[in-house]
Amino acid sequence: MKFNPLSDTHVKLPEVCLGTMTFGEQNTLEEAFEQLNYALSQDVHFWDTAEMYPVPPKIETQGRTEEIIGEWFQKNKNRENIFLASKIAGPGFGGSHIRYGETKFNAKDIANALDGSLNRLKTDYIDLYQLHWPERTTNFFGKLGYGNTLAESEAQITAFTETLEALQQEIKHGRIRHIGLSNETPWGTMKFLQIAEKLNLQKFVSVQNPYSLLNRTYEVGMSEIAKYENVGLLAYSPLAFGVLSGKYRHGARPTGARITEFSRFTRYTNPQCEWATEQYAQLAEKHGLSLVQLALAFIKQQFFVTSTIIGATHLDQLKENISAFSVDLSTEILEEIEQIHKQQPNPAP
Repeated sequence: MKFNPLSDTHVKLPEVCLGTMTFGEQNTLEEAFEQLNYALSQDVHFWDTAEMYPVPPKIETQGRTEEIIGEWFQKNKNRENIFLASKIAGPGFGGSHIRYGETKFNAKDIANALDGSLNRLKTDYIDLYQLHWPERTTNFFGKLGYGNTLAESEAQITAFTETLEALQQEIKHGRIRHIGLSNETPWGTMKFLQIAEKLNLQKFVSVQNPYSLLNRTYEVGMSEIAKYENVGLLAYSPLAFGVLSGKYRHGARPTGARITEFSRFTRYTNPQCEWATEQYAQLAEKHGLSLVQLALAFIKQQFFVTSTIIGATHLDQLKENISAFSVDLSTEILEEIEQIHKQQPNPAP
């Protein structure tokens, strides 16, 4: 297992992070414990969750994922061995039932969100606390371009300064140690970094955005920020909801699989994705690799990636995903990936 530095901190994170959004929906407590135990046995001590989880978000299950991790901590008594990340939900996007809709990034709502997460997780601190998505209207969750949409007035959006100062207070109180962004844009990332530097506040040390062979939009703008501002990517959906595992090839819909079970997840099932996935699958087969190995090894070899967040519904999937990080792609394979990418760039933004 390779370990990468987390921005300017003294923390080194494994190149693999265990994503947990299936816990409490597709995975039972027992299955979740099995995954947590196996991940830790493989030096994957970086775990990511959110107050909104499990996904798809529902009022009946909201917070259950954090509760399961908290029960694991209570049982195993080794919280200090885990680098734990969680996220505060923003307005809308399935989060309106969370905290009665009080989901701004102001001091009051941040404190309330932390109260809930810490209680469910049965811990007194979170190592990396992330803003799950921007409070403002912008292009994320598959939306391309800013278009002609009128932005909200400044009065409707919590000032970035207020958000940073509120998070700084929580750091001062020891309830969080580092802060990160998620589903953020180049403008939002740079604005937060500029304000933090100006006011001498702790900066955001990571950005958790989607990144895969089917969505390489992070390379435009955000990768340059990673290089010059030392804010790395925590890549989520690296297998595009399982599409890049190959299990949905030729129209297959395996029982219990996420896209089979939840018809709302259409981001990775358009004809362009199907074509690109087939090309990548054939490329992997040509070089004696699985599609999973090709997809995950490609991500880990990008300079701007701090860690890749992998999730699974079955232990054998988790084992396959973790083992894929032992693969290194040759220059020849990387060049062939680029040829496919040029023909069909970013079919699932």
